[in-house]
Amino acid sequence: MIGKGMSLTGAGLLFTSKCVFCHHLKTGCTMSILIKNTLLDGAVVDVLIQGEHITEIGPDLQARADTVIDATDKAIVPSLINAHTHAAMTLLRGYADDMELHTWLSDHIWPMEHRLTQDDVYWGTKLACLEMIKTGTTFFCDMYWHMPGIIRAVEDMGLRAMLSSAFIDFGDAKKAAQFKKRTQEFFDRQNTSSHRIQFALGPHAIYTVSKESLVWLANFAREKNLLVHIHLAETKREKEDCIAAHGLTPVRFLKELGFLGPNILAAHAIWLDAEEMDILGQHDVKVVHLPVSNMKLCSGPFPYRRLRDRGVCIGLGTDGCSSNNNLDMFEEMKFAALARKSLTGDPTAMPAPEAWVCATANGAKIFSLNAGRVEQGMLADCLLLDLNHPQLVPNHNLISNMVYAANGDCVDTTICAGKILMQNRVVPDEQKIIREVKARVQALLQR
Repeated sequence: MIGKGMSLTGAGLLFTSKCVFCHHLKTGCTMSILIKNTLLDGAVVDVLIQGEHITEIGPDLQARADTVIDATDKAIVPSLINAHTHAAMTLLRGYADDMELHTWLSDHIWPMEHRLTQDDVYWGTKLACLEMIKTGTTFFCDMYWHMPGIIRAVEDMGLRAMLSSAFIDFGDAKKAAQFKKRTQEFFDRQNTSSHRIQFALGPHAIYTVSKESLVWLANFAREKNLLVHIHLAETKREKEDCIAAHGLTPVRFLKELGFLGPNILAAHAIWLDAEEMDILGQHDVKVVHLPVSNMKLCSGPFPYRRLRDRGVCIGLGTDGCSSNNNLDMFEEMKFAALARKSLTGDPTAMPAPEAWVCATANGAKIFSLNAGRVEQGMLADCLLLDLNHPQLVPNHNLISNMVYAANGDCVDTTICAGKILMQNRVVPDEQKIIREVKARVQALLQR
């Protein structure tokens, strides 16, 4: 995958994974699912899933399958892609709200994160995966600490993810050397993670990573063919501090370093002038819009239309649960569309189909996934929506309903990689995850 994340498959873990609705270990098993009588693009059809792919779509399919789902009064749609979050920050949901970004980070979030253990992050990520499964997301792009715990949680919960371990050196040469060594060792060794997991580099931001480290990371990414996941131009202060330190705005600064390219995923990208937007478009930089987080932290208005018109691929994300405070991508679509209308005074700005594409097909494009649509040959990452849910009645226009009316509770069934992760809104072991997280948060607060 040119300029994208690296997928590392380890047979030892892949072939001893437990199928979600089975009680025994499967050894490289290929499961099949036949979904009957589901609504797809206005027509009632059957959908056959074999292994990880959709293999046939049509009326009244006469196929045999391991699992048959009666999807009468349900619509099948592609699952959602959360293009930027910090999953284990579920542990900090509601912990430090209503603050300015830099004060929030420096005085509250970073000190609390310093106390987290790998097991804390494992359970916090499992809670995030549970929330995403319940609200229809099957792929998320993460940036956080304690990577082994995150990998284990994603493997256990059955989702897809791109994981980037945070790189922060604050200009300290000793810290930079430690992070570089850790990064080099991680990508040099034979990793044993699921094929559902990709890995990326995670420099936090230009104000937390030194110029020298940014150059090193850009070169390392090109050498290893990796995506680089970074916060960029999020606040007015970031822009002003960059000008004071380097005489350039953030995008111009990264351009001068030779950092920008089609493998860069920039989260936020708010404080941009016209030339900087041109630069992002010319370098095929991917951008993630985070409407709820941006509003909560008062980061500023996102230039959606101007970036879109320059050909920039724009995905949607939730950010972490400390600055959102949930992971519901249905809610994110609604906020994205309504914010554009409110800011521009134009009710036609970011119509519902564009918000839907940002949360599905654009995310698939960013992460090189054969997903984002329900079609033969595509990955079997999909949802069944309950058309009898009050928020989806009446069904004049399903996409409009999904963007403007629905929330994650409208999802009845979540399927990822051809496996049922939730059916009838039940996820295996969800109460166990909730109990464990509650206990761990209490212990964390007492440390």
